[in-house]
Amino acid sequence: MGSRGKRRVPARRNTNALVIGGVSVVAVIGAGVGAYALMDSGTSSSAAADAKPKVKTGPPSAAEVRTAADRFLTAWQSGDAAKAAGYTDDAAAAQQALAGLSKDAHLTDVKLTPGRRSGAEVPFHVTSTVTYEKTKKPFAYDSSVTAVRRKADGKVLIGWQPSVVHPELKDGDRLVTGEAGDPPVKAVDRNGGELSAKTYPSLGAVVDGLREKYGKKAGGTAGVELRIVRKEASGKGEKNAVPDKTLLTLSEGTPGTVKTTLSPTLQAEAEKQVASRKRAAVVVVRPSTGEILAVANSSPGFNTAFQGSLAPGSTMKVITSSLLLEKDLAGVDKQHPCPKYFTYGHWKFQNDDKFEIKKGTFKASFAASCNTAFISQAPKLENDSLTKQAQQVFGLGLDNWSIGVPSFDGAVPVQSEAQMAASLIGQGGVRMNPLNMASVAATVKSGSFHQPYLVPPDFDHRTLAKASRAMSAGTAAQLRELMHYTAVAGTAVKPMSGLGSDMGAKTGSAEVDGQKEPNGWFTAYRGDLAAAAVVQQGGHGGDSAGPVVRQMLLAGG
Repeated sequence: MGSRGKRRVPARRNTNALVIGGVSVVAVIGAGVGAYALMDSGTSSSAAADAKPKVKTGPPSAAEVRTAADRFLTAWQSGDAAKAAGYTDDAAAAQQALAGLSKDAHLTDVKLTPGRRSGAEVPFHVTSTVTYEKTKKPFAYDSSVTAVRRKADGKVLIGWQPSVVHPELKDGDRLVTGEAGDPPVKAVDRNGGELSAKTYPSLGAVVDGLREKYGKKAGGTAGVELRIVRKEASGKGEKNAVPDKTLLTLSEGTPGTVKTTLSPTLQAEAEKQVASRKRAAVVVVRPSTGEILAVANSSPGFNTAFQGSLAPGSTMKVITSSLLLEKDLAGVDKQHPCPKYFTYGHWKFQNDDKFEIKKGTFKASFAASCNTAFISQAPKLENDSLTKQAQQVFGLGLDNWSIGVPSFDGAVPVQSEAQMAASLIGQGGVRMNPLNMASVAATVKSGSFHQPYLVPPDFDHRTLAKASRAMSAGTAAQLRELMHYTAVAGTAVKPMSGLGSDMGAKTGSAEVDGQKEPNGWFTAYRGDLAAAAVVQQGGHGGDSAGPVVRQMLLAGG
């Protein structure tokens, strides 16, 4: 044969190196060489046909992580959204998001600098320019990518999630540059002093909420900005939505002024209290009016104080006690059972440290936070009894509060058997936040429900929520006696010590699946102030949330 004795010379390979953030990426371009394996001369064609390719499994190696990250970041930096998306495990979503950076966010001159790998994660720094019409401003931030192995073929890709584009993006959110959706607002306290996230870190989300609701009503004009446009919260409406967030202001608008009910003294103290604790939130209200005087969160990114949805633990016993008192199932000085255990709905309930009170009064059980004293009354209640009490007397769970910014109004769902019993002590399906529980203490102090509000209703002529009925004067007096006794002789003694005679409190600890320590709760009133706080994973409420509430009541005079 004419070709016998000649060796085939493979085509010469060309290599191009691209440097991104100090990392060299080598792309091999083979002339006429495809991604195919040559068959070994000793392997029969039938054996090769029968062999199944082995799919690699297990966590990505360090080299695989670096390669996946470099390919993705290189393609993104070059402006090829489709190519970059192809290196992720959700190409369609990734391409849409990356294309939107130039189309919607108007980012140009994007440079991506990878950082040091940690496991499967590679952090990176983004520098860019936001260009809109004749205005330009630099924009920089940090994000990260995580490499994952695809099960189908073992290929290592970038695990796609919106936070890759920007760490604060969630599903459905977009980065948009243009005329602001809402004009800016200048939020001021009750004395006219400006409220800003710089002075009061907790108020960032609050001011964002005020802008979204009142920006167009307060008389301001919109500027141009880069912002996160949140996905509409389907079925939740404005009240529970997270407001859009401004990331960069290209040109200032003219702000309108929104006056709030916040007290500068109490707000400063609230900021101080949460700053020294992890995952704490506190609210102070005025019982006689419903005015919100302070709100603060350890984590300013989410307003737990207004929008949190947490089991309130034994602070719920204030509402349950009002129900038992009205139905004559308990009396302050009447004997009341507090056994070690009580079984209902096939659940065995017990007290903290399995204590019991023999021949004790309901007041003693309330002050000691005896769980079984409340669970033992479950057989005498209807499934909707607690739900109706919370709604009709305390204004909770009707989703009709209008405080001026998004809020969660609490939830006390109708339940049966063991879950209904658990709800009596603030577990089960009951969900509250510090705003709700401060309102509960305020309702006890004033004798009737006044919907809390941050912006006076006459600012925009809105109607505040009302309770359908008030508790009797006798029930209100007994509740105040129970809370006062708890503050002077029960679980709330230490936080309430020395605060005078016109005060009362209730502690709470809420068990949460997966947590070693329960969430600590505390709600109390003193004079014309009511406050509530939660410290997540704080343990006993008197030790964790109690000191926060104490300082707020002291700061109020």
